[in-house]
Amino acid sequence: MLNPKPLLKGFFTSLDISPALVSRILYRHWLVFAKTWKANIMFNFVEPVLYLWAMGFGLGVYVANIQGYSYLEFIAPGLIASSAMFATCYEATYDSYTRMSFHKIFYAIVSTPASMDDVVMAELIYGALKSVLYGSVFLLVTVLFGLVKSWWVFLMPIPLFIGGLIFSSLSMVWTSMAPNYDAFNYFFTLIITPMFFLAGIFFPVNNLPAGVQAFSWLTPLYHEVEVIRNLFYGQINMATLANFVWLTAAMLLLIRFPLVMVRNRLIQ
Repeated sequence: MLNPKPLLKGFFTSLDISPALVSRILYRHWLVFAKTWKANIMFNFVEPVLYLWAMGFGLGVYVANIQGYSYLEFIAPGLIASSAMFATCYEATYDSYTRMSFHKIFYAIVSTPASMDDVVMAELIYGALKSVLYGSVFLLVTVLFGLVKSWWVFLMPIPLFIGGLIFSSLSMVWTSMAPNYDAFNYFFTLIITPMFFLAGIFFPVNNLPAGVQAFSWLTPLYHEVEVIRNLFYGQINMATLANFVWLTAAMLLLIRFPLVMVRNRLIQ
């Protein structure tokens, strides 16, 4: 891994971001995605559907109700959040690294009036839009299963987008330090997979050891799952607001790191 310290040089300098140029870069990404959208969606979509089917109808038969919900009802909102997370993380690691290091697309774009900050901001937003897309597609599946219980569910794109920006930022930070594709194995094995299993998707975290509960609370996926589950079933309360505020604060705290680190890696 590259040393992160030099990559943070100039952390508090002003950013050079133009919303118009960022939108043009996003349009470029959309044109590419439109050519391969079927394969892209299938790759991130089938696995959580299998989880929903196998665990909801298979394991769920042997599990008593959790917090008043059947096991299928309990895990469905969490799988929406995790599906969105994986889509974003794959986009902002493997795909962004390919555009940055092999296809040299980042360099090609900055040869236009766009800056490197525009390029990285577009990458972050594109990852967040992938989160909304995959989460929304999976939501439609849960509608077909008859699991959606509240009109509050129409607000779900908001936490999906904010969570997407968080996972885009974390992934792009790792991408800025990655020397090759193999480095992403550490990211997914040591960070993303533990979050997937300990964020309250498959079981409540209340009965876990205190240290593990603290880890769960520190993960953005846990708070995203809690917000989406409450929207899913119309259980809006102060805890929902607190989890949403946590997500927003984490997004604002993290988003500057990839902007600075990728710029320092590519522009010496």
